[in-house]
Amino acid sequence: MNEPAPVTIAFRIPGQWSHPRELVERLPAGHRLTGEALILPDGTEIGFGAVAADAQFARIFRSSCRQPPTADELTTVDGYTVNIFLSGPGGSMQAARTMMQAGAAVVRAGGAGVFIDNSTLAHGGQHWLDMADDGSPDALSFAFVAIVGGKTEVWTMGMHALGLRDIIMKRADSDSFDIIEVIRYVSRNEKPIENGHLIADLNGPRFQAFTQESAGVPVGSPMYNPFGRIKLVSMRDIAETN
Repeated sequence: MNEPAPVTIAFRIPGQWSHPRELVERLPAGHRLTGEALILPDGTEIGFGAVAADAQFARIFRSSCRQPPTADELTTVDGYTVNIFLSGPGGSMQAARTMMQAGAAVVRAGGAGVFIDNSTLAHGGQHWLDMADDGSPDALSFAFVAIVGGKTEVWTMGMHALGLRDIIMKRADSDSFDIIEVIRYVSRNEKPIENGHLIADLNGPRFQAFTQESAGVPVGSPMYNPFGRIKLVSMRDIAETN
């Protein structure tokens, strides 16, 4: 079996720095910045870049926030002058934590919040700092994993940042079985969900898991999950087809 392709986590962090020197001076102690990398206190190098503001990103950031940012954060986003790009390895819980800490350093230096290219989620700066300080599997999954609703199905986007398969299920089933609880279960790594795995509640088995290749996102996209996905099929539907 081929190994999954490497995962790169990518952030965009808007701010109003007037000069690169201002960003450097405001970074937390132990952090350094070169022309191409943010260097963390342990020596880890995170890819760094910066571009001038455009006319679209502020609106995209606002519409992508999972929780409302503060008024000051939104003011900074609306008037941002620079977008900081951070990129680094993903594909595991520890890698995602490292990237969270890198994003937190730029937020502490004046960033208004963090937009995640892998899931198209955004978080205001204070919410990001709270999640980075927490660092638990629940905090990581809340930060990185989006839930997308279609006409007939609901699925996750961004689980690959944590080294996990995405999850997909029928929209009708999600009304009575919370996909968020499945995300939390998988992220805590209490028991890996593999092909044929049964998921139960107090009333007994509810779903059977079937592993699949990723679909709908082109290979090479930040949103592509090389680990594949898990389709949850209700036991009722399985019984009706037998």
